[in-house]
Amino acid sequence: MAGLPPGDPKLVSMIVNHLKSQGLFDQFRRDCLADVDTKPAYLNLRQRVDNFVSNHLSNHTWSPHLNKNQLRNNIRQLVLQSGMLEAGVDRIITQVVDPKIHRIFRPQVERVVHEYLASVNQKDEGHYCSLEPSGTMPNTR
Repeated sequence: MAGLPPGDPKLVSMIVNHLKSQGLFDQFRRDCLADVDTKPAYLNLRQRVDNFVSNHLSNHTWSPHLNKNQLRNNIRQLVLQSGMLEAGVDRIITQVVDPKIHRIFRPQVERVVHEYLASVNQKDEGHYCSLEPSGTMPNTR
């Protein structure tokens, strides 16, 4: 571990797994989802999707033989193809995630990474110390 340079994929993977094991990503997800439904970007996207679906459904006549699953999948594909979700999600991220990155997320990630690296370095140092023969006194002559 001590020999891995910053940015090494193995080191990055170990740090990400540690962050996940600490529940940090889940906490960030909960924090963001708690705010999302109050933001104008989300409300606007929801309204646009609702209107799109309503307009599409207004062109269909309900009957007992209507294949609802096929209609649902068709609407899903049309919404995805319209591009409104991508643009709307980008605006939601700008309003919800971006303000939290430097103020909340980055300090927490940095703290956990520093703690993780310190603990790994202590383990590495303990490993190197244990390689010396035990019970021998250093030669002082």
